[in-house]
Amino acid sequence: MHIHLSGDRQRVLVLLILLFFFLCYSFYLYTNLPVKRIKQDRDAAAGKLSWQKYNCNACHQVYGLGGYLGPDLTNVYSVRGPAYIEAFLKNGTGIMPDFHLKQGEIKNLLGFFRQLNASGKSDPKTFMLSYEGTIEQK
Repeated sequence: MHIHLSGDRQRVLVLLILLFFFLCYSFYLYTNLPVKRIKQDRDAAAGKLSWQKYNCNACHQVYGLGGYLGPDLTNVYSVRGPAYIEAFLKNGTGIMPDFHLKQGEIKNLLGFFRQLNASGKSDPKTFMLSYEGTIEQK
């Protein structure tokens, strides 16, 4: 049995089929987000909020993005260690002001830096761009 559809009806049918599969795939993607499976570290999440509250990104970078007055802090946790970071956060420096952070905020920022450090290296020169637009670290 062969059904013959006119040109306009064929186009509409193909469009409806494509729309149906697009909606099904979109629903699948948004209900199965990979970030839902990542266990959230409470200290790191609170540290990120402190990072934003004190506008640290105005002077410092994360993953090479941000201000240029201070250094990139993506891997500061493994390079300098928590004691070094805590001293800077407690006292400030000649350039970095003392924000009078509470001990809890310092603990949370250390958690944020620990999580950033675990995510990889920040130097953009260590990334390789593939032809389909994805990046990989060299």
